[in-house]
Amino acid sequence: MEQKKDFDDRYVAYTKDGKHRSVKATTGAIIEKDNKILLTKRNIEPFKGDWCLPGGHIEYFEHAKDAIIREVKEETGLDFDGNFTGYIDEIIPEISWHAELLIFRGIAAGKEKKEDVEVQEMRWFSKEDALKQKLAFKHLDAIKRYA
Repeated sequence: MEQKKDFDDRYVAYTKDGKHRSVKATTGAIIEKDNKILLTKRNIEPFKGDWCLPGGHIEYFEHAKDAIIREVKEETGLDFDGNFTGYIDEIIPEISWHAELLIFRGIAAGKEKKEDVEVQEMRWFSKEDALKQKLAFKHLDAIKRYA
């Protein structure tokens, strides 16, 4: 007798050792100044050498807004003040990546100081120039939609 499933297993993923895989929750900041946005160049895989929005993973028990404030400070040295703008589904099977990218848009204050381990460099781009760069993850979609 066949048992009926109460879920669609097409959307259940497991690691090689049989553990259930969950979708990641990440944040990205569209930081604006003088009609430009700040991008950082990744110094770690995946997408090492590609540009991206400052941001990163939401830690366990951390609020999303606290995560983006922390990540911007860690990566750029800046104090970020922004609001939730929307999200991007980041589904990239080629690198076994699935995340929900929460986008915050705003301004930042303070002295720019890039983080040396994760960030190769940081630079302000016009929106048009940002869209011409090789961008990590689905950050091209985020800039097109929310910047």
